[in-house]
Amino acid sequence: MNRNIIFFDVDGTLVDVRPAREYIPESTIQAVHAAREKGNLCFLCTGRSKAEIYSHILDVGFDGIIGAGGGFVEIGNEMLYHKKISQDAINHVVDFFDKHHFDYYIESNGGLYASPHLVKRLEWITYGDLENDPQARQKKEETPSHFIPSLKEGYDLHRDDVNKVCFLEKDGFPFEKIKEEFDNEFNVIHCTVPSFGDDSGELSVPGVNKASAIEALITHLGIPKENTYAFGDGLNDADMLEYCQYGIAVGNAKEQLKEIADEVTDDIANDGIYHSMKKHHLI
Repeated sequence: MNRNIIFFDVDGTLVDVRPAREYIPESTIQAVHAAREKGNLCFLCTGRSKAEIYSHILDVGFDGIIGAGGGFVEIGNEMLYHKKISQDAINHVVDFFDKHHFDYYIESNGGLYASPHLVKRLEWITYGDLENDPQARQKKEETPSHFIPSLKEGYDLHRDDVNKVCFLEKDGFPFEKIKEEFDNEFNVIHCTVPSFGDDSGELSVPGVNKASAIEALITHLGIPKENTYAFGDGLNDADMLEYCQYGIAVGNAKEQLKEIADEVTDDIANDGIYHSMKKHHLI
């Protein structure tokens, strides 16, 4: 029997990022375990870089990672490939964002590096007024973010190990204006984290996407495309869902993604991934 390979987007698909403290539904964890026990392969396929794939995600147990939106592919501990942003492109984006006072961060596999005011803004978005509101301080204590403490501050952001740059929305700078500025040097897409704002986005290596990474991986592993499944929720999952034989949008996905998906399952909080994997006899 041929092995199947299943790809999971992280934010909004594997991981529910709607609460202040992200979590993976227990039914999804059970589904991943059961699928691997049947001999199927389970891979993360995420826009996140390695430094943002926290232990509570990795501890579920996966066969590998497609990260940085396809920028690197890792099988177990083996790096199949890793494509990074050029130094000239990084210098351009850092200088532009600093000049116009954007809040942003740089992603590398070794860390997440924040612009000067990003952490304070994210704390305000996530918890509220920590200085003056006791309820905000209580929220931070009871449901702390995984993401905010992982950001490193005070570093030079003109780095040579960058997978991706993420920026929060900025008044006076619609997404299309940013796309126009960087389209020749980057793959520019909308960000999938709602709290970052409608005009937030991601800048990554041009020509790299989840579909091209999946193609390279299954070719390396000798797995036919007919045995591929993908779960996603955001528009950055569109190429992945269109490429794989079975492209499945979770119930909480963007409407535009649901329209192109082969099928739509339930919300992840209502065991959507588990039900779909059971339907396809993957578990």
